Amino acid sequence: MGSTQKFRAGLLQMRSGRAVTPNIDAASKLAREAKALGADYIQTPEMTNLMEQNSKALFSIVVDEEHDPSLAAFRELARDLKVYLHVGSLAVKVSPEKAANRSFLLDPEGEVVARYDKIHMFDVELGEGESYRESNNYRPGEIAVLADLPWGRMGLTVCYDLRFPSLYRALAEAGADFLAVPAAFTKITGEAHWNILTRARAIETGSYVLAAAQGGLHENGRETYGHSIVVDPWGNVIAEGGTEPGIIMAEIDPALVTSARRRIPSLQHGRRFELSAPSDRARLRLVDKAS
Repeated sequence: MGSTQKFRAGLLQMRSGRAVTPNIDAASKLAREAKALGADYIQTPEMTNLMEQNSKALFSIVVDEEHDPSLAAFRELARDLKVYLHVGSLAVKVSPEKAANRSFLLDPEGEVVARYDKIHMFDVELGEGESYRESNNYRPGEIAVLADLPWGRMGLTVCYDLRFPSLYRALAEAGADFLAVPAAFTKITGEAHWNILTRARAIETGSYVLAAAQGGLHENGRETYGHSIVVDPWGNVIAEGGTEPGIIMAEIDPALVTSARRRIPSLQHGRRFELSAPSDRARLRLVDKAS
């Protein structure tokens, strides 16, 4: 969109538990503090409303979007604060046996201007008895989502999506200036990869990365990494949290997106490849981008 207007982003770091109401209250309190610090855009982390892995417990609590009390509360909060409130994700029931890990971008009137269902499910074996099967409870999304803000265009993603650079390149090629990555990275994977991956996605696309995170030991026994982060389009970390709940603030300058992409125009230079596999060896072949 090419805006030169700066804005202030407030990222809320949380430690969501197994009950919805306390999580709403904690997020609302932090959002009000961020607004008092001058935030124009506020982002909450993945699973703002509920951190629950047990299927029976999860589906005894979650409801469909229309009846979700957390979404209703956040819509009212956005209206009250007159900010763009990006609810990193909520667990929202979409069928008797599946929920969606759904992100909501709310405008200052409390209207939902974009929804995004997390595409990549966190199905991993980390070792030492730690494993996750997000797909047991959640239905993956199928569509990448962009939303226009007064300051530029934002690409919506969630947590494990961060490991799939093709998604971020597609969002940037479609005009995203800012990439949102609300997350609940585990402590193990966060310590190893969080900073590197957020910086890589910013550098590869010449975009801002804004990533509010869960942090600390949760009621359900999961330990998340925290370290909510804002990375500028040149790959500089301009704000980062620790492990405790709180707020990080950063000034976002859309002009730096234009500058970074002019200096390193990799979005214009990318080529697509097609893999062929002759009997003797695998081989990559260039494919015309127009095809």
